[in-house]
Amino acid sequence: MTEEMVPVNPSDILNFKCSSKNKCFNDCCRDLNQALTPYDVLRLKNNLGMTSNDFLKEYTSFHYGPNSGLPVVEFKPNPATGYACPFVTEQGCSVYEDRPGSCRMYPLARAVARSRQTGELTEFFALIEEPHCMGFGIQTGKTVEQWLKTQDVTRHNHYNDMLMEVISLKNRIIPGKLQGEDSDRFYLGLYDLDEFKRQIREKSILKNHDINLPDDLAQKIMNDDEALLDFGIQWVKHVLFGIKMRYQESE
Repeated sequence: MTEEMVPVNPSDILNFKCSSKNKCFNDCCRDLNQALTPYDVLRLKNNLGMTSNDFLKEYTSFHYGPNSGLPVVEFKPNPATGYACPFVTEQGCSVYEDRPGSCRMYPLARAVARSRQTGELTEFFALIEEPHCMGFGIQTGKTVEQWLKTQDVTRHNHYNDMLMEVISLKNRIIPGKLQGEDSDRFYLGLYDLDEFKRQIREKSILKNHDINLPDDLAQKIMNDDEALLDFGIQWVKHVLFGIKMRYQESE
């Protein structure tokens, strides 16, 4: 299948609408090779009422990214279903409110550039025009920026940008494949959050790295998964790359 990437600006009109009335409905949820971000896993496991460990075992597999050398978590491939998403039904997505960020963004792709002087991020967007998709050409009157707001993708993009920062640090400091304990720590602090929380509660993971959490932060990360993920990202940067922890609360 061929596809074309067409650069677009936030102010451009996006003539696109995904609907159950489209003949291609659900086609984009099949023949998948879909990576999941840490925030995707957080939202999905909570939607399903599962621990992160159980979710990861049942629905995902991982390999090492050829460029990043980091564990890449993706939906477990199932040839029997045509490599369909495990959550797609005839009526559509069964976890729609907590669907992954890449599903929310489609048919857009997003990239960011960070200023070396200010650290400010600049977003770039492109339209993914796939031949099978019949949502194109439908007049909506919405700009790219307006359409993105309807997809509730802000938090996903926020955590994706934080993940990209970790990947950038890794490539500068530890080139090649991340192996052994370092790989396990990356997976634990970003994806297996419930196990990470257990180890924080039992203090072993903090004691081993001479980390003393303020009481208010310790309480918050026990009760707020986004705060836990924020801490996990800081912890990974600290134990893998020597970056000092800031102990700041989740936004």
